[in-house]
Amino acid sequence: MTETIINLETVNPIDFFGVNNNKFDILKKKFPLLKILSRGTQIKLSGAPEQIEIATEKIALIIQYMERNGHLSENYFEQILGGDDAEVVDHFVEQNPNEVLVFGPNGKTVRARTANQKKMVQAADKNDIIFAIGPAGTGKTYTAVALAVRALKNKLVKKIILTRPAVEAGESLGFLPGDLKEKIDPYLRPLYDALDDMIPADKLGYYMSTRTIEIAPLAYMRGRTLDNAFIILDESQNANDLQIKMFLTRIGANAKAIITGDPTQVDLPRNQKSGLEKASRILQNIEGIAHIQLDEEDVVRHKLVKAIIKAYDKERENETENSYHR
Repeated sequence: MTETIINLETVNPIDFFGVNNNKFDILKKKFPLLKILSRGTQIKLSGAPEQIEIATEKIALIIQYMERNGHLSENYFEQILGGDDAEVVDHFVEQNPNEVLVFGPNGKTVRARTANQKKMVQAADKNDIIFAIGPAGTGKTYTAVALAVRALKNKLVKKIILTRPAVEAGESLGFLPGDLKEKIDPYLRPLYDALDDMIPADKLGYYMSTRTIEIAPLAYMRGRTLDNAFIILDESQNANDLQIKMFLTRIGANAKAIITGDPTQVDLPRNQKSGLEKASRILQNIEGIAHIQLDEEDVVRHKLVKAIIKAYDKERENETENSYHR
């Protein structure tokens, strides 16, 4: 028995539940094996995980429609929930310019939110390797993970592999107690955070235990051939030339890879050079490899992050200009 709570904070709960709870009654009839309760702006689902997952996706789709249109008729509410009517869902998604990539826990919808994030989505449909390069907060990693989860859910791949160099960001973590997983988890936490937004905790735990989803340091990729997988190399600016080449040559049959990085945040020791710029440069104009450049206009974090990025870019330009005139 599993329980999930879905929040309706972004829509009018009265419109969601319907007059005299008519729509809510339709929802309960659609999922008779689930115990469905409502309280205020929350819906509580109890029952088998598989049934909860299906119900959560349907409810998320309804929420998304209401967010965009403000109202959902009882007829269309029933259509979205009805049977295995995939055509209704497909039609809805096609009509939505902000295509949903993943339906996450608690009714959360994950979608491309900016022009360049949408370019990443389009590129993933047509290419097997994507370089997504840009500053912090532009959604590079988040969009890449969403694309990987979507591919796994649609059975386009059999596993997801997320990796990044275990390089400290200008500070020493010192000796870390615990087993190997506990030692490397601090480096990989951003990837876990993205997955938490997209997959229910119990299912994510299952995927991790069966290695359907694997998160590991880049060094652990050496010698492997990764077939039927969606592979993401995050923070690639902290990988050297040989490491990036090693990663790219791990890609096997029916595999896709996304390489994300921010060239302005290299944390490698001074005697090591990032391999991201070289890889991106020499792999231009190769069919099947796409290059997406994100910028401050794609920042989806706090509004001040955009201003911070611009300030640092301006300072970097001034330093370069002063160096040139010396």
